Amino acid sequence: MQRKVIFPNRWLPYMLLAPQLAVTLVFFIWPSAQAVMMAFQQQDPFGLAVQWVGLENFHAVLTDPAYYDSVVRTLVFSTAVTVLALAPALALAVAADALIRGRGAYTTGLMVPYAIAPAIAGVLWLFMFNPAIGVVSYGLRSAGVAWNPTLDGTDAMILVILASAWKQIAYNFLFFLAGLQSIPKSLLEAAAIDGASPWHRFRTIIFPLLSPTTFFLLVVGLVYAFFDTFGVIHAVTAGGPAKATEILVYKVYYDGIVALDLGSSAAQSVLLMLLVIGLTLVQFRFVERRVHYS
Repeated sequence: MQRKVIFPNRWLPYMLLAPQLAVTLVFFIWPSAQAVMMAFQQQDPFGLAVQWVGLENFHAVLTDPAYYDSVVRTLVFSTAVTVLALAPALALAVAADALIRGRGAYTTGLMVPYAIAPAIAGVLWLFMFNPAIGVVSYGLRSAGVAWNPTLDGTDAMILVILASAWKQIAYNFLFFLAGLQSIPKSLLEAAAIDGASPWHRFRTIIFPLLSPTTFFLLVVGLVYAFFDTFGVIHAVTAGGPAKATEILVYKVYYDGIVALDLGSSAAQSVLLMLLVIGLTLVQFRFVERRVHYS
């Protein structure tokens, strides 16, 4: 027998929704509208003199070679972060799901990195890989590997990729583990009785049934790599050395807050939003075809 919930007051549902709607309006809708408006304006750093310039900001951004370098850098960075955050998370989830004892402690330990703020996570990795005092850097030098993310752009990019991916692994792990636990054990037991190896069971049963979870995490991971990695980059490299780690979201910050070019920064934020929307639509158009919702 299904129970139907009836609110005693017709305004109660709207009152319950009001706080979330207010937060969305104040912190998301209003700033986004302001950014779109500023993208068509030119103003001084204090906002005292505002001039409507139309598409000039977009033209200046799209004709700047440094912007296209940042686009390529962002695509490489986001792809690496997404892949490196998904693959280990899936492997850890499979290992945790196979445990009989200690699964709760194992799961709790793996969730700790997600509770760490991005800036703190970046500082932790910066200390480990610091060329002067870092433990990992000392090991690399002992092995004959030259490592200096403060001077070498490739080393700096590798460092921020690893730190950003490590921060997201816990989030992906939690969803993969929930997906694995929802798979009927009878399917795996039947396949094992038929002689299917563990790898064959994973490839033909487990991973196809995890495809909705994988697709969801792929979209979330892309958005995370484009936007939420700002704290890591700002704490570790501040976009350096020589702008080697200046991805699009950090370029928006630098041009707007540091260089005080508010019009260009706003135009870049609009273009970044359109780029992420476009990539998400491509994922839904092509990747989702391989997703099995059954």
